[in-house]
Amino acid sequence: MTKPIPDVRTGQAPAKLGRNEFHLQFMRSYADPRFDDVHDALAQVEEVAWRNYDDSRKAPVTQKAGPGFADPDYDMSVEWKATRDRLIEAERVQKDGATRSRVLLINASARNDGTCPGEISKTHRMVEWAQQTLARSDIDSDVLDLSLLTSSYDLHIHPCKGCVSTAMPLCHWPCTCYPNHAERQTSDWMAEIYEKWVAAHGVIILTPTYWYQAPAVLKSMIDRLVCADGGNPDPTTTHGKKAAEAKAIELAGWGYPKHLAGRAFGLVVHGDVAGIETLRRNLSDWLTWMGLIDAGKQSTLDRYIGYYESYAESHEVLDRDQAFQQEVHNVAASVAQAVKLLRAGQLQQPDAEVPPARPK
Repeated sequence: MTKPIPDVRTGQAPAKLGRNEFHLQFMRSYADPRFDDVHDALAQVEEVAWRNYDDSRKAPVTQKAGPGFADPDYDMSVEWKATRDRLIEAERVQKDGATRSRVLLINASARNDGTCPGEISKTHRMVEWAQQTLARSDIDSDVLDLSLLTSSYDLHIHPCKGCVSTAMPLCHWPCTCYPNHAERQTSDWMAEIYEKWVAAHGVIILTPTYWYQAPAVLKSMIDRLVCADGGNPDPTTTHGKKAAEAKAIELAGWGYPKHLAGRAFGLVVHGDVAGIETLRRNLSDWLTWMGLIDAGKQSTLDRYIGYYESYAESHEVLDRDQAFQQEVHNVAASVAQAVKLLRAGQLQQPDAEVPPARPK
């Protein structure tokens, strides 16, 4: 018996801004007196931005989806299509046994010396050690430095909008929520970040602990990777964000494809007071849930650096902790070995062929 499609519940979103409210919001970005000389030009730009906002002009440049999509006549965002095509090419190269092995190193600290803290992070140094070990193993590395979100001009990881909780097929792979030009939710870094994950044979996340939790820059990326775990690769099946269509597709049976499964992973979690073990477990559980493979006992590390000692001397404490430095090298060496085994067909998830009782 076919399940009835649940109602789409609405009524939470506020009304759109009025014209004057929009003006005040728009001009907050131009408070510097230097913009006074271009007031008339800004007014022209504001008028165009207002019309786009008022018309909900999310994707201003589109093309027909074309062959290979459920609805080839659907008007698809050119920007999303370009991202999707790059992911397909990255996946092709990643699966080609003749290409070099690649590990993605993620620096999840928000600190660097190009912004308010004025000093590099300890995590940055750990990434460099991991790079050295991977190079000795003849493996290429790609560094994703999430601290660039705090020190780069107009670079963002916009927040996940929770489409998956309406219905899994409404969450598209890669994410179609951004860019949203009507809301000026642009310069979204995730299009590039998705490509880095897809291209990698292994991933190592190196992160400090902030208030028992993952740093905001890391958590933002994690949330936006929900589309990699069950996401819909064909947004024409839901004609963009048609919630009722997505509910019907999920209730008819959804396979929850794991788009990043089969890659090896390692973790380095550090802190100075509390929370490292919990964060390490959370990250390990998340990566395992997505189908990535733990590279072994020495591949996941949580350690304190200067436990309850001064922040001012933390780099000096790290200098002296030779055992910790070696443990970071060991994480990278473990992932390097796992990648070699994976690419030789000698390593896979032991339960890969066991169908789950609950596919979600």
